[in-house]
Amino acid sequence: MSRIESLIAAMTLAEKLGQLTMATSDSAVTGAVMSTNLGAGIVAGTIGNVLNLYGAEKVGAVQQLAMEKSRLKIPLLTCLDVIHGHRTLFPIPLGEASLFDPILWEATAREAAKEAAADGIHLTFAPMLDVARDPRWGRIAEGPGEDPFVGQVMAQAKVKGFQGSDLSQADCLAACAKHYCAYGAVTAGREYATTEVSRRSLREIYLPPFEAAVAAGVATIMPAFTDVAGVPLTANRALLKDYLRHKLGFDSVLVSDYNAIAELIHHGVASDLVEAAALALKAGVDIDMIANAYRDGLPGALERGLVTMAEIDTAVKRVLRLKEQLGLFDDPYRRGGTESGPALMARRKLARDVATRSIVLLKNENATLPLGNGRLAVIGPLADAPGEMRGCWPSAGRAEDSVSVLAGLKTALPGQDIRYAPGVDIESTDESRIAEAVSLCDGADTILLCLGESIGMSGEAGSRAHPGLPGKQRALAEAVLAGAVGKRVVAILFSGRPLIVPELSERVDAMLAAWAPGSEAGNAVADILTGRASPSGRTPVSWPRAVGQIPVFFGQRPTGRPADPKDHYTSKYLDIPNEPLFPFGHGLTYGAFDYANLSVTPDKARENDSFTISVTVINHGAREASETVFLFVHDMVASITRPLLELKGFDRITLKPGDSGIVRFTLPARNLRFPGADLEPLFEPGEIEILVGPSADRARLLPANVRLV
Repeated sequence: MSRIESLIAAMTLAEKLGQLTMATSDSAVTGAVMSTNLGAGIVAGTIGNVLNLYGAEKVGAVQQLAMEKSRLKIPLLTCLDVIHGHRTLFPIPLGEASLFDPILWEATAREAAKEAAADGIHLTFAPMLDVARDPRWGRIAEGPGEDPFVGQVMAQAKVKGFQGSDLSQADCLAACAKHYCAYGAVTAGREYATTEVSRRSLREIYLPPFEAAVAAGVATIMPAFTDVAGVPLTANRALLKDYLRHKLGFDSVLVSDYNAIAELIHHGVASDLVEAAALALKAGVDIDMIANAYRDGLPGALERGLVTMAEIDTAVKRVLRLKEQLGLFDDPYRRGGTESGPALMARRKLARDVATRSIVLLKNENATLPLGNGRLAVIGPLADAPGEMRGCWPSAGRAEDSVSVLAGLKTALPGQDIRYAPGVDIESTDESRIAEAVSLCDGADTILLCLGESIGMSGEAGSRAHPGLPGKQRALAEAVLAGAVGKRVVAILFSGRPLIVPELSERVDAMLAAWAPGSEAGNAVADILTGRASPSGRTPVSWPRAVGQIPVFFGQRPTGRPADPKDHYTSKYLDIPNEPLFPFGHGLTYGAFDYANLSVTPDKARENDSFTISVTVINHGAREASETVFLFVHDMVASITRPLLELKGFDRITLKPGDSGIVRFTLPARNLRFPGADLEPLFEPGEIEILVGPSADRARLLPANVRLV
């Protein structure tokens, strides 16, 4: 009999349910002293997993209770939301997505895993893989943006980075792909709201990143709070048990979101905690986070015949197997320790490099950037706000460990005249300090407007009906611009989403999307502004002109009446263009790139063949820079309407002034399959348009046609 089988045979029902229960620590946890309920539950074996506890000493003390005072001595699993770094913070995931670089996506997850593991963590609730096309939804900040292909590539990179090659190693974390699935499609971008999406949208848009995570060996998956077509994911047998477990073959741990099992009562599908617990267990959820639904509800569910002991044992087996894979039975204290100074320095350097590359140069009229010599006025509530640079889900990252824009500029430009005034607070309606800020600009040559959102305005429960500049920041910007005749004005936007700022974009000379850059924010911004680095970020999500455009995304399907300005009865707005303010993939550099000589061979292919695609990229600019090259396709005539553009690849090339290079893609013909009428993969002969270029702006893409036979 195996260790797991022996343990299950020896367990009482209460101890089994303890392995399916995740409790949270609290502020009373310090060293060997902890809250009475948590400590008693661990000793009794009725709590097997702990959330929000970190620090090697604290985790060790709690683990010691399990290993020395509980009856069966089953190690605890400690879990934390390590979303974009732990103590050292990288850009928020939406900002990281701007890199379009899976090598760096993996590297940041690897470093986050090392740092969190040194603090005693075993499992992180990341990566978040929700495709999101509505910037009103705050959690767009946590994911890969609007495209499922980007989500797939990011899923593979992040799972590999967090979990390494051997999950039992002391510097590896179990990853948790969340939130399965279609959470990004919540009604009107409102957090926790219902979702109504078609089966085709599920299959083509929202499921692929999770399928990629499963293929990469992700250790755990978290169902979303929300429902799909009336069935909450926490109780959705069709999507959890039938599709995820049976069709995809995922046989590891499903962990509920925070209190989600108890919330099945609010959803209206369970009348009490007993029914809620039974629904979740029957759907395949193994660990109940926080709700105490399994501990308090499953005994009654057994008595009512709603679940069986065999179903409980199956869930317990999966949890114990995860702990075994993490190496906790062999050495429950293997995670936790002190990292070397060189390792910490290397991590900060990586954070700076990644933050620098995540910044997107949205506009740069008349080569306003990089900055020349001259006096700077640094204006705005985000200019000297190190805590806000951390972004949502800052884990153990401290405000005092982050670099503000002002601090970064002073370090990068010693001796230069730099003046600062906040003008307004982020969300306040007080305009009394705007005049002071405007007067500070009088003697400046360049004005830097540092504007955007606070740390709590994106992420979970961060939905915004008007995702523009909050508070009186627009009034500040207008006042500065009105008095800035003859001066260069640069707007630097800090946010967890695309902000709707068409008026600001039109009037400033240059504009940067800095997202929330993390611990090295100020140094990264200074690197871009001073020209130490050329901008290379590309926006992974379309920027709307107005709220009324939402959702706006490049992968839309064609209509029978495409927009025609000469025909009233076509698909268009009367008051704004259909196109976004900035398309997916948009981002400028300090170079100037042209594309030529698109070649696709062969010109026709069968399902098991591949296309080789090459394009010449030329840097006509005056500076060395990096260009991200996108590969799109369009199935021109198909049995199911296909999107006007589908992303199938991206790559990066760095060129010196005057140099050219060739970017090559290999596109397997099988990757051009799509879900047919029965939603099964269909390889359909016909003409395919291949498009290569710098963004999803069709006017800037080079086209070529091939055939599937």
